[in-house]
Amino acid sequence: MSYSLQMIKALGFLVVVLLTGCSSDWQVRALPNDAAIGAVLDDEPDLNQLHALSLQELPLVPIPKAVRPCCAFGNAQKVKVGPVPIPFFRYANTLAVDSVGPHAFEAGTFSFQKDAPNGKRGTEHNGQMYTLKGGFIDLAHVRDTADNAIALFYRIYPKLGQVQTIKLPDEIGPRVIELSAFDTSDLTPRQQWEVAAAMAVRLAYFMAEAHEVAQWHGYRSWAPWSETVSAYSPEDLYSNMLGAKIALGLINNNLAMSKELYNQHMSQWLAATLAWLEPVSIKQTNALFDAVDGHWWDSNQALPSKFMLLKRHYDLGDRQSPYLVPKSLAEQDESWQVLASLYSNEVNPHVLSLSRIIHGVEIDTVASQKLVVADKFQASFQHIPAKLWQQGFTQADFKQISDYNRVQDELELQQHRQAEQASLEAQ
Repeated sequence: MSYSLQMIKALGFLVVVLLTGCSSDWQVRALPNDAAIGAVLDDEPDLNQLHALSLQELPLVPIPKAVRPCCAFGNAQKVKVGPVPIPFFRYANTLAVDSVGPHAFEAGTFSFQKDAPNGKRGTEHNGQMYTLKGGFIDLAHVRDTADNAIALFYRIYPKLGQVQTIKLPDEIGPRVIELSAFDTSDLTPRQQWEVAAAMAVRLAYFMAEAHEVAQWHGYRSWAPWSETVSAYSPEDLYSNMLGAKIALGLINNNLAMSKELYNQHMSQWLAATLAWLEPVSIKQTNALFDAVDGHWWDSNQALPSKFMLLKRHYDLGDRQSPYLVPKSLAEQDESWQVLASLYSNEVNPHVLSLSRIIHGVEIDTVASQKLVVADKFQASFQHIPAKLWQQGFTQADFKQISDYNRVQDELELQQHRQAEQASLEAQ
């Protein structure tokens, strides 16, 4: 979803937001069990037993109902509202690392949060930046998945090993997370915490994969604006997995026990993570977008045209590699002198992955996201065998569904280019 849409939505929701603010505060209290008390009073405390805790939520941590407005791939895009171009308008969605604002849980369209205890309030200021190790990063995707992971953890951990159904916000239809029963008796209290954390971040990431599929099949967070231009965008899932990994660090370090605590530490961990990935300047990010214009995206197309995006990432799964702009493209751009220093040393992409098995627990055998396709979206699945989706599907089917979408995209892009060529010849 583009920033222009964000501005349009902002006008409609401004009064409501000013009256209600962001999501309500939440906090979690960790109550020690007898095992934890016994350990702490022992001469040589068993550190694993110190994590024998019961969590009391006051109130329940909400699952975010809406994703943040993310950024369509590219820079200085033209924008159309319906068939009408907006003259003299170009949307710039890039930012520098020192412009990233404080995190706000469940921010939605607006996000104002203190950047430190007793500090000033600032906006999240989301957008895209290029990093030498992680390619293009979309900060809205990073933050959304981290928020979802926190909310899921505080549902999974208190009932770890028990049957549970967690309802998620609808997109192309109803969706739930179903947890099966499994034996936790051989796990130490600390291991139980780590298993719940690994399950939460993995499932939060799969929520992001489901969103990519939903956008392709017609889901819109704002009815007048198509989001197909964002479906399978090359930076999306790597950014989402980055958020899952940061959330894993926060949960396992007990840094998300209240909304305020989580926001403060998410802000710090996000800044440190971006610095580790070696961000470039905003001028260099824009130059890199220019370098891949015509290859990864098409600046001649106006948002929200689906064919503004030329390079899509259909390789869903729990291991994600970033797309780094190859030197061969960068040195062809007229801004090469701005980019040359970035290629003076070889930098390898940093691959991210999420655990499938932790402490003997095979996560995908005990935790599954299930989706049902509502009637209004079923026509968009007609190019996919009915057995894959008609009775609902899970994350195990996402990759195969995306492969069919890849074939359809290639066909539609070919038809689009033929139509453009015919139009040029007619002139």
